Amino acid sequence: MKPKITLFLFFAFASILTYSQKTIEASAIMKDLKAGKTISYKNATIIGVLDFTFMEEAQEKLPRKKKNSWWNMGGSSNTIENLIEVKISFQNCTFKNDVLAYIPDEESEYTFTASFKEEVIFENCNFESKAMFKYSRFEQNTEFSGSIFKDDTTFKWAKFDKAIGFSKTNFKEISTFKYATFKKYVSFSEAVFEDSVIFKYTKFNDGVSFENTNFEEDLNIKYMEVYGDFNITGMKVGYDIDSKYTKINDRSFNKHLLKNFN
Repeated sequence: MKPKITLFLFFAFASILTYSQKTIEASAIMKDLKAGKTISYKNATIIGVLDFTFMEEAQEKLPRKKKNSWWNMGGSSNTIENLIEVKISFQNCTFKNDVLAYIPDEESEYTFTASFKEEVIFENCNFESKAMFKYSRFEQNTEFSGSIFKDDTTFKWAKFDKAIGFSKTNFKEISTFKYATFKKYVSFSEAVFEDSVIFKYTKFNDGVSFENTNFEEDLNIKYMEVYGDFNITGMKVGYDIDSKYTKINDRSFNKHLLKNFN
């Protein structure tokens, strides 16, 4: 009987292992989102564009092309916003295609965006294509720690209302947090930015950590504002740092006072 039990346990374990490494179609995730289901995946590979804006569906309810008239004076917006109302958790997942919460559609002249009402987790994930979160609002705790961004990435104009983490992230292309607002403390500790990064006009309302953060090329923090703790211990910048008009607790930031500044 023991050999049979051992064989059974082997196949059971193999089945669990196969399940944990499964491949998921992005369209299936979007279907669950539309149905109001909580999204939770570990050790999965996601195939196909994951569109949180549901652009194609939204377009069916819109005029073919947004018309702007001189009498409108810009009174109506070309931005179509979608609110994701369920918890989202991806841990140790790989996204083979774009992950989009922002799509500027040139053909229709509409811009499609997505925001998140509940907790959002992208922990230790691998974004092999674009990760676009421009204009997104994250209303609850959010986690991107340990993730790798291999292509274009933007959090421009994003708003983070609660706790947020970007520690040990890796950005391989140009990334921007321009005009982003962090209402709670955020850590970029031990993150690596292999290309230029923009924190221009970014606001940190409750402190930020760049401890042991490695900016391998240029760092733009022009007009950046920080209130609360500002930890730059061990921070390294490979090339130039633009800190014009930067304010740390209402005081001007002097890049020449940076320890370990290269």
